[in-house]
Amino acid sequence: MKSLWNTKDLSTNDLALRVYSSRLLGQNPALVLHGGGNTSVKMDTTNIFGESEEILYVKGSGWDLASIEVEGFAPVKLDVLKKMVLLDTLSDLEMVRVQRAAMTNPHAPNPSVEAILHAIIPFKYVDHTHADAIVTITNTAQGAENIRQIYGDSVLIIPYVMAGFSLAQTIFEKTQGIDWAQLDGIILMNHGIFTFGDEAKSSYEQMIHLVTQAEHYLQAQEAIITAPIPIQATEDLLALARIRHSLGDAIIVTWDVSPESVHFSNRSDVKTIATRGPLTPDHVIRTKPIPVILGADPEQDILDYTQHYHEYFKRHTDGQLTCLNPMPCWAIWPGFGVLSFGRSVKEVNIVSDIKDHTIQAIQTAELLGGWKALPESKIFEMEYWELEQAKLRKNSAVLPLQGKIALVTGASSGIGYHCVKTLQAQGAAIVAVDINPNISTLFTPQKDILGIVCDMTCEKSIQNAVNATIRHFGGLDIIISNAGTFPPSETCANMSSKNWSDSLAINLTSHQQLLQAAIPYLTLSHDAAVIMIASKNVAAPGPGASAYSVAKAGQTQLARVAALELGEYGVRVNIIHPNAVFDTGIWTTEVLEKRAKHYGMSVEAYKSNNILKKEVTSQEVATLACAMAGPIFAKTTGAQIPIDGGNERVI
Repeated sequence: MKSLWNTKDLSTNDLALRVYSSRLLGQNPALVLHGGGNTSVKMDTTNIFGESEEILYVKGSGWDLASIEVEGFAPVKLDVLKKMVLLDTLSDLEMVRVQRAAMTNPHAPNPSVEAILHAIIPFKYVDHTHADAIVTITNTAQGAENIRQIYGDSVLIIPYVMAGFSLAQTIFEKTQGIDWAQLDGIILMNHGIFTFGDEAKSSYEQMIHLVTQAEHYLQAQEAIITAPIPIQATEDLLALARIRHSLGDAIIVTWDVSPESVHFSNRSDVKTIATRGPLTPDHVIRTKPIPVILGADPEQDILDYTQHYHEYFKRHTDGQLTCLNPMPCWAIWPGFGVLSFGRSVKEVNIVSDIKDHTIQAIQTAELLGGWKALPESKIFEMEYWELEQAKLRKNSAVLPLQGKIALVTGASSGIGYHCVKTLQAQGAAIVAVDINPNISTLFTPQKDILGIVCDMTCEKSIQNAVNATIRHFGGLDIIISNAGTFPPSETCANMSSKNWSDSLAINLTSHQQLLQAAIPYLTLSHDAAVIMIASKNVAAPGPGASAYSVAKAGQTQLARVAALELGEYGVRVNIIHPNAVFDTGIWTTEVLEKRAKHYGMSVEAYKSNNILKKEVTSQEVATLACAMAGPIFAKTTGAQIPIDGGNERVI
């Protein structure tokens, strides 16, 4: 550990310093992961009546230390918190209610469940992290002895106690009559570390110092995992898609084939060491108690896991609890690497990050005498903690396409671009493909969108795009087959063979080849949808547009046949017929002016030349396409839907 403290241009305001040092802690994943840890500062303030009162500004629920702002700290009256620890009993929900009632700003987030503990530590600044090195050492058979060997009597060692009121009360009782000035910190077994000081810098640097001592101890014990020799992971994309299918509907899967993950998956003892419990109890809400170990029959392994989870629930429930989703959150796939599962890219990335730290800690602890997590009953207690369940209930809203995986072609502009953004807003993860090289960075840094350069007239390029979708997200549920061009106007008598073949290649054959490449994965979706973006020209072609109209008619017929063939697998195939969508790449200013002139209209009049006298936009087509991918059209297939403002010739 290195101190990152930098006094240059640093504010001397107490709360600003609290924000600054909290961020220093939060930006180091070896100290804090995804909302973990908490910090506080005690301040004297003057209330609206001119009275002086002490306030504890403590990290609020839902905030991440890496990016916390002043607004992320909940101001709580210190005297109330100190009185709370003196109570004989206090339920968790009652604790939250009383803490919130003692806040001086009703709009602030709920105070951390560790607020009472922060209050009774008699220093201005208090820092709490789940430092990997320390938690790893405590997750061994001789954890307490090892900690004592490192720190002697300079730290207070607390056997594992559930976070919240019980932990605060335990530490309060153990510190009666002690000289806090003689303590460098508090080590919570299987949980983390607290440091404190009257200055933000001293508390922060004490954290760095104590964690560094733990790291040095691991080095001295030769309990350091060296980088494994890179080996190539086995690849089986269909097996990956089947695993995703076994997990239920709408799940994102990340596949980690890093040398570290592949090496861990190949350990002969992986089934034993990986299933002893999580790195910290806090992680169980994200990762479940253990991963699933996949073998020759991954689908059966997942089924067995869910059965074992139900048995685990029955062993520990008091009869008043409702069983959570029994599916695993991550998997060890020997020879292939490690998989992480979630309902969104954000969720699955959190699981993946925790997994990285967990497998590192497991192997380190094994070198230190053996990985030993908390007893199953303690893990269950945290997983079904009423406060954690309350958090889950708050986040229970599900978007219409949450966890779905989509592939959109022609995605760099127009209809395709708006389809990508609309799918994203509805919760899907998307692979956006286009021949435009800008597609690879167009949606950066949005992790739920992968941009891929793809020539849709090249069958190999199409297959690569489909493979990348499975490799990156684990499956495929939705295709919006949109890529196309509008060739130059030519009569049948004067048709150029190149324009004809080029139009068929992009406007028809590319859609067939994409569909063919995707079918093995679409049939492994619980609810797959293919939306073909065709044209009004199918029903009402115009002179000089045979190359375009014939290709789009073929695309429509392809979709109708596909609907017949794929219906037994639950794959819906529908067609949208837009007309005169002028904010797309097809309609250049020159083409638009030429067509308007041909009809003797102004450009504006030409844009709304339909029965409703309304212009049709790319966003409106995208909205319809995404609706057809969702539950509204769950029982519709083989349909052709116009979006053209009403075309007299079609009607």
